[in-house]
Amino acid sequence: MRYNPFAMPRRKAPEDLSTDELRRLLIEKRRGARQERLEHFQRTGRVVAIAPDLSLEDKSSSAPIVDTPGENAEANPASHSEPRVTDRILLGVEILAVIGLVGVLLSGLGMLRDLNREVASALNPATATPTPLIMAVVLPEGHTPPDAQGNTQPNEAEIPPNLLPIVQSLANLPVPTPGPDQALRIEIPALTLDAPVVQGDGWDELKKGVAQHIGSANPGEPGNVVLSAHNDVYGELFRNLDKLQPGDQVILYSALKQFVYIVDRSEIVEPTAVEVMASAGTPSVTLISCYPYLVDKQRIVVFARLQN
Repeated sequence: MRYNPFAMPRRKAPEDLSTDELRRLLIEKRRGARQERLEHFQRTGRVVAIAPDLSLEDKSSSAPIVDTPGENAEANPASHSEPRVTDRILLGVEILAVIGLVGVLLSGLGMLRDLNREVASALNPATATPTPLIMAVVLPEGHTPPDAQGNTQPNEAEIPPNLLPIVQSLANLPVPTPGPDQALRIEIPALTLDAPVVQGDGWDELKKGVAQHIGSANPGEPGNVVLSAHNDVYGELFRNLDKLQPGDQVILYSALKQFVYIVDRSEIVEPTAVEVMASAGTPSVTLISCYPYLVDKQRIVVFARLQN
């Protein structure tokens, strides 16, 4: 056979290769495999460092350093420090959110409890309050001293001019519909007084008897029963009001029952001292008349409380 220099060398069988040749083939094969891995890691962005090529003898002591998922996790704790801080922040936010939610729930339960209590109070007739007292600008029963013929008229001079329209409007309040709980009669044994009680304390009502202020309490109810009468005209029903002493009785009658009040004290006040008509929340009666007799520039006020 003639020698052909262009003919491909025949591939040796593995058993025909020497030890050095096998070693070189193995190194080349491993280099090729490693290069393919490195190129793959470079494409995916995971190569952090590459060791130089080493001989087969040094292969066992050193190798390429490649950052792959799951490798060197314990050897490089700093790489996980940032995720750990983020996790702690997220945990803190979740804890604060839970605390806030608990606070909102507790606040809602408190509001619901208060609302239920208010509704129950509104539906409970035992907690009903009496009609609020309609306050006046001046105390009732004011009039000018009677002349020689006994003529008199409402004393508008004691009313502040700027408040006169309010007084005139209060004079037109409707009289309440008669009911079994309203006061019908008053008796004061110490004054030998027994007189009818009418609703409203306007000028016309005061001519008929002892007048009850509209909006004041009924006898026996929590609140203030405000009664007034003249002292020197139209029967002079309250002429001797200043003679009442603590412990004297004031007896009020309704259509169903009588109520005994005990005199507590008396005062001389100015016509504008309307605070004496206010309610203290306890069953009481207040008697009002002009003072002094035939002068009528002030008021005498007698306070009494319901007998237990």
